Amino acid sequence: MHGAKRRKIQIGGVYALLGVVVLAALILLQKFPPLTLWLAFATAFAFLEWRSVEVNDRMLMSPTVMVALTAAVAFGPDTAALGVATMAALGAFSADDFRHRRWFQPIANFGQMVVTAGVSVYILEWFLKQAPKPETGNTFWVWIAAGSAVAATVYALINYTFVTVAVRTVFEKRDLRPWSNLGQLLPSYLLMGFVGGLLGATYTVLPVVLPLVFVVFIVGYLSFASYGHLREAHEATLRGFIKALEAKDLYTRGHTERVAFFAQLVGEEMGFNGTRLERLRWAALIHDVGKLAVPRDLIRKKGKLTEVEYEELQVHAHVVEEILAEVEFLRPMVEIASSHHSHYDGGGYGGVGHNHGEQPSPEACILAVADAFDAMTSTRSYRMALSQDYAFSELRRNSGSQFDPEVVEALVRALARTTERYGSPHLASEEEARRLAEGSQVISHG
Repeated sequence: MHGAKRRKIQIGGVYALLGVVVLAALILLQKFPPLTLWLAFATAFAFLEWRSVEVNDRMLMSPTVMVALTAAVAFGPDTAALGVATMAALGAFSADDFRHRRWFQPIANFGQMVVTAGVSVYILEWFLKQAPKPETGNTFWVWIAAGSAVAATVYALINYTFVTVAVRTVFEKRDLRPWSNLGQLLPSYLLMGFVGGLLGATYTVLPVVLPLVFVVFIVGYLSFASYGHLREAHEATLRGFIKALEAKDLYTRGHTERVAFFAQLVGEEMGFNGTRLERLRWAALIHDVGKLAVPRDLIRKKGKLTEVEYEELQVHAHVVEEILAEVEFLRPMVEIASSHHSHYDGGGYGGVGHNHGEQPSPEACILAVADAFDAMTSTRSYRMALSQDYAFSELRRNSGSQFDPEVVEALVRALARTTERYGSPHLASEEEARRLAEGSQVISHG
């Protein structure tokens, strides 16, 4: 059986079993909430869950945490956990799952959503039981607010853990992009859960506000949708630059993807978080975007560049980088990409991100090593690929001057943990490899 399929069966089976166990326990322990009220909240939950927004690679978000905690408070103790868990079970399956014959996603979602909803709302019920009657004053609201905050936190932690384990177990590391901007997404998610509890309390005091509660749900959805659309627009812009570059230089496609992969490996090895990793990855994908302004015959020249040609290449590249750096969301990536030819000791050259005599940023140092490694282990128009061992030795030989020693060793460690090897297996002779490399400007064209 294929490895990915086997992992899907394992994750789906475990998650589904946990969901069934939690649901069965709640059926034995609790009563079902009023059917009409349950249908109203279940419809909202399913609708918003089916329209979840991709906020990161394979990471979907929706304001269903708000719906769940609103419903929990509205249902009341001894019915809330069962009511919300069955709502979550309904929301795990969508029309697209049946249309596209997807089995893993709905089965895994069933278990993850039932456990998340059941456990977090069961905790909230304890606070509901302690809370006095609404007419007693502020004490009621304090208990609801405290319970909502705790339940929202538990909901987010369980949900995030389940999704993270499933995604990282099932999908290959090379095909999985790092999750970014969790620092701004998770607080928003928690806030929605907290507000949900207070909305439920408002409904218990004044039931006529129920239509307005559903309006708040829609507003919550629009906030995630806006973020998702903006993220997609940014990625579409970057993909446009990459496609334009690939059209000019066919070699670039494989090169940029490999450099991005090597850079991500090193970033993870050095403890970068998701946001820094994503920024590093996109910088790697556009690190050669300056070539859009370089004449094609100069890019594809098989021989060694003359001094004049080398200067011409740099000038053209820097013009494009300076223009792109004016775009606010591109600026961090362009600064990293434009300084990937800067040396660790302050030498080298670069555009907006290069300050002569100053040590480049850690991201620029990583990109420089990843770019040089791929340049040496890939076949180019002006020479054959060199061996991986030779590439390591050259990187180490230039550590402390051209390359950051810590980054070089991080790349060696990261690649040692993979089963892949790069470069030519035939150019194992140190003398032959060095002759070919030094005669063809191994590190200069990248």
